[in-house]
Amino acid sequence: MKAKIFFPIAIALVFMLGLNSCKRYLDMSPPSAFDERFVFSNVSNATSALMGVYEQLTGDNGYGSRLSMMYPYDTDDFIGVTNASAPDNNSRDLSRYNLQSTNGQLTLPFQQLYTGVERANICIKNIPAMAMYNNGTETEKQQLRRLYGEALTLRAQFYLELIRNWGDLPAIFEPAIDQADLYLPKTDRDQIYDRLIDDLKTAAELVPWRNDAGVAADERITKGAVKGLRARIALFRGGYSLRSASEQMERKADYLDFYKIARDECAEIMARRDKHTLNPTYQDVFKNYIDAFKIEPNGEVMFEVALGKDISGRIGYYDGPRFYASSGTAQLGNSSVRAVPVYFYAFNALDTRRDVTLAPYYNNADKTKAVQTMVNMVSGKFRADWWNPAPASASQQTGINWPILRFPDVLLMFAEAENELNNGPTAAAKSAYEEVRKRGFKGNETAIGVTPSGKADFFNAIVNERYFEFGAEGIRKYDLIRWNLLASKIAETRANYTKMLNKEAPYNNLPQNMYYKSASTEVIFSNSLYAPTPATTPTGYTRVGWVSSITAAWITNFAQYFKPNHSELLPLPQSVVESNPKLKQDYGY
Repeated sequence: MKAKIFFPIAIALVFMLGLNSCKRYLDMSPPSAFDERFVFSNVSNATSALMGVYEQLTGDNGYGSRLSMMYPYDTDDFIGVTNASAPDNNSRDLSRYNLQSTNGQLTLPFQQLYTGVERANICIKNIPAMAMYNNGTETEKQQLRRLYGEALTLRAQFYLELIRNWGDLPAIFEPAIDQADLYLPKTDRDQIYDRLIDDLKTAAELVPWRNDAGVAADERITKGAVKGLRARIALFRGGYSLRSASEQMERKADYLDFYKIARDECAEIMARRDKHTLNPTYQDVFKNYIDAFKIEPNGEVMFEVALGKDISGRIGYYDGPRFYASSGTAQLGNSSVRAVPVYFYAFNALDTRRDVTLAPYYNNADKTKAVQTMVNMVSGKFRADWWNPAPASASQQTGINWPILRFPDVLLMFAEAENELNNGPTAAAKSAYEEVRKRGFKGNETAIGVTPSGKADFFNAIVNERYFEFGAEGIRKYDLIRWNLLASKIAETRANYTKMLNKEAPYNNLPQNMYYKSASTEVIFSNSLYAPTPATTPTGYTRVGWVSSITAAWITNFAQYFKPNHSELLPLPQSVVESNPKLKQDYGY
């Protein structure tokens, strides 16, 4: 079983008194000096404090639900919850880009991310000030430096999530107890990014590599994760974002400086294949490791949120195919992250990632499967029928971890940055890109085709490869925003969706219905996914609507209220604006 990190809250809460009871943005009761002295008196207590920082990644308002499976949609791979036919000022409006500042899904994630920043700030202030940080034993100094580096990295992750969803925000880098004024104005996001990039450079010198001597196999941050996150933040700093002054998507003139940082960090990770490399088989990453509650042994999963069954995390329950637990007779699961049919047919038929990423079925009580209509196909990477051990109860808290960073992201960030810096792909860029693609086509590597040589064509290949590699991992929407492609990809998807509905090329020969039967734990289709449906149902097979399940209403529903130069960012929660007189809404909200 996976050696999960855990959260010794009894001690962590001593120095966090008042944080969890805060009702408004930064309305926090800071810890007393006595509490800080006690918590940061030894390595064990300081470690407990850091676990309190990690904890803010978890739960329904962290990566256990909203940040992982609600905020990243709708986009050209998946759409969010569809269980309401009209605006609801809640999760449906979040997915459809119909957000009001009073939306019920905004306040608690925002507050939790800033609570994470505050907890990290307390660790960042106090750990280096501990006497044993410089004067302890070598082991104590090493352990405390790692804690300090982890705290810097966690703060960077919290801020990345805040900035990529809300843009310019108050920049808080000291604990609340040290703030002269808790009501801060917004800071330009580039200044925050610059600070985070510097912090992560420091952190990379403090934390060990994965599988170094004495480093446990768990979900704690290691050097590769720090460097990979630094590369990711550098690409966001160098990418497009919606600016408040112009209310336009813009990229700053110095963007290549940040592409160089990303390229160099990725190159350093790629040079350490003893620490991080691809798992040979794409499906194994999910089925045999993440969904089996095990640490992936190749270091492909570089940074993941530990979501034990006692810590709220609905991965697989909220997004995957419905299922039965062994202890009951009721079908479970929400199936609330659904695939855009265009995405299914964007995959090459030989790409093994398609049938990992997409699950076109739900599970029956007898462990057989029933195929869904095409518009009800769901996210498949965290499907319940891959959980090992299998779900024994109706609990929505699944214990499935959320992957924040995988090694193929490092390869593709490197390829993207190399292409931009050299005005076209170098041999190294092509090699990194092809490594990801060949793994996806394992067994049919000759089908990947010729890698483009021109800058624009290679960039488009990277855009597509990230589309296929990271579906339903909460990455696509933010990629498209930093490339300033979200609006055009939404429009392109709607156009292709309409062609599919109208049986127009290249979708004119697709099956309107599929015939299937469930054999053991697999689905067997009688007819081709790429040819018209036969006239008669074969004996022993069941017919289900495929392309015929698409209606005009489904197309209208997709990203229904998206507006360019507006919907790329979220409104501030109304409670935040009301609690801080120095804040106001921007971006047309």
